[in-house]
Amino acid sequence: MMRNVILLAVCQALGMSCLALSITITALVGSGLAPDPTLATFPLAIQFVATAAFTIPASLFMGRFGRRAGFTLGGLLGVAGGIVACQAVIISSFSLFCLGAALLGGFATHIALYRFAAAEVAGAEHRSRAISLVMVGGVASAILGPELAKWTRELFAPILFAGGYAAIAALAFIGLVLVQAVDLPPPLTRKQKAAGRPLREVLRQPALIVAVLSAMIAYGSMNLIMVSTPLAMIACAHPFETAAFVIQWHVVGMYAPSFVTGHIIERIGVLRVITIGAFLIFSCVVVNLTGVEFLQFWSGLVLLGVGWNFMYVGATSLLTETYRPEEQARVQAFNEFMVFGTTAVTALASGAIFSTFGWQAVNLGVVVPVVFAAAAVFWLARQRAQTAG
Repeated sequence: MMRNVILLAVCQALGMSCLALSITITALVGSGLAPDPTLATFPLAIQFVATAAFTIPASLFMGRFGRRAGFTLGGLLGVAGGIVACQAVIISSFSLFCLGAALLGGFATHIALYRFAAAEVAGAEHRSRAISLVMVGGVASAILGPELAKWTRELFAPILFAGGYAAIAALAFIGLVLVQAVDLPPPLTRKQKAAGRPLREVLRQPALIVAVLSAMIAYGSMNLIMVSTPLAMIACAHPFETAAFVIQWHVVGMYAPSFVTGHIIERIGVLRVITIGAFLIFSCVVVNLTGVEFLQFWSGLVLLGVGWNFMYVGATSLLTETYRPEEQARVQAFNEFMVFGTTAVTALASGAIFSTFGWQAVNLGVVVPVVFAAAAVFWLARQRAQTAG
């Protein structure tokens, strides 16, 4: 079991390094290629729209043909997306760049499913810990992604940032090779799938509702702030290297807690962990509203990353309690579509809100959803307490 979890964590690290690199440079590349400043984050929005669009097909594809076939397809999308985006930057084509971003969005969909594969190979007893350990793979991406953004910035000089997308293609290919060595469970038979409950019945469970809502708000809030951070920092006269450093530490905050998140969930319960995550994201907003110096950007983004980790890992653990093996493909498809549909909306909205209303408005936009998520968790805790009583 541990060998498979470690291999999945390495694949996660490579995939998340690609996404961290993309997040670091795509808004900046978009601002240079876009015909209008408000479209600077449009390629990132396209990436997240594609991620959402691929969620249902990817989960159902894996449900029919198995995890290995799905992860292989995802790796091929990553290689293709990196190559297309690299060529787009070289020839200064905004439309081709958006196509590359869409392919990378499909790649991101498959990367996100590694955590469910870990839960399946680990079994119910070690599920939360396995999910958390695979998410640890993202720690490497915190270092590798932004560093690669800096190292490859002038690889195709005088054309900037094209080398970053060539690096994405290379990392995606390495992950594609490694995932073939993971011992993944075979797909379920038609008879096994037919034994599942109707999807409508599964989706009515209070725990599932709160799990999906918490994951949506965790990812949406994090994404709304994160996407505009490089633009806000450069607008405040911070150099690109400083913006990359802040994103690097943000990604550390997203994944480093995974060393202990699973243990914390087992110790104090998943609902308390989600609540702590909501509080940390709210704290990020407070810090970001105090100023635009390096310290505010750095500390705010670290808090944002840790808050996302607690909410997202907690929501994933809670979700896995709500379905049977024969129901997992449909439930995971629904969850991923809702989560990444939210990220698509926030990625598109982030650039527009920032360019129209400013950095403070971006941060204030997450307050109500985060408070609502905390209230939903409190409601579920009371529901469970009344049932137990």
